[in-house]
Amino acid sequence: MKKGIMRPGHVQIRVLDLDEAIKHYVDLLGLIETDRDAQGRVYLKGWTEVDKFSVVLREADTAGMDFMGFKCISEDVVNARREELQAFGCEVENIPEGELSGCGRRVRFTAPSGHAFELFATKEQPGKWGVGEKNPEAWPRGIKGMQAQRFDHCLLYGTNLDKTLDLFRDVLGFDLAEQVVTPDGSRVAQFLTASMKAHDVAFIDHPEPGKFHHASFFLETWESVLRAADLISMTDTSIDIGPTRHGLTHGSTIYFFDPSGNRNEVFCGGDYHYPDHPPVTWDVDQLGKAIFYHDRVLNERFLSVLT
Repeated sequence: MKKGIMRPGHVQIRVLDLDEAIKHYVDLLGLIETDRDAQGRVYLKGWTEVDKFSVVLREADTAGMDFMGFKCISEDVVNARREELQAFGCEVENIPEGELSGCGRRVRFTAPSGHAFELFATKEQPGKWGVGEKNPEAWPRGIKGMQAQRFDHCLLYGTNLDKTLDLFRDVLGFDLAEQVVTPDGSRVAQFLTASMKAHDVAFIDHPEPGKFHHASFFLETWESVLRAADLISMTDTSIDIGPTRHGLTHGSTIYFFDPSGNRNEVFCGGDYHYPDHPPVTWDVDQLGKAIFYHDRVLNERFLSVLT
């Protein structure tokens, strides 16, 4: 947390049918609805998250991601990073307090990859859903579906990976935890972390900027991932691949799609990262094994289906 950024704070996802999306994210994934606003947006959170929301659903004509936000330790950090973002050359937009329900002011910018990100420090904190912060039980009664614990990260496809790494490392204080490189040393994938997690955001090189690959949610155990797979079949939800293990980060995973075609992941486990750890490197000819450790080959959907 060299630059005062703690963790992913939220992601706003565009969906084609809001009612169908709510069924998916609440009944299947197990997120908790916490609010709706005058724009018609729906606010959701994982049950272990203390902030009011981590996922915002917005009905639109096209699917995809509007923006991803990172929570900072203080408003002073937001101010300092805003100045550094401008010095780096990013166009910065100030979003007023309350534009997202229960969230303080945000600073939005576009990365060289073409994706919109924002920084904030203040958000209402109702606490963990169903268990509270004092003498908490092990888990809440009444939770639905996969019982997703938290929004964990996004994988994004876009351009200018080198400059995007410069931005996240030098301005925002992220570490490069893992990478995939070509024989000439060029990076085609980079996994970045502001914490001890294997990654808080990841990028894969793609000729078109600003594309959304998936939003990922944390589950507790491998058994939870297997149960998620059962629920995917029980609800006839469109599946991408899994259950399987990653080589990158070593998490155990399954991928599937929401009714609008946005990809979701639920996973458990995975590596940890400290600032003195050198980046883990995979050769590009081992990409199949890096992504899907058991099959050792990439399916076509994983590479080409983006929103």
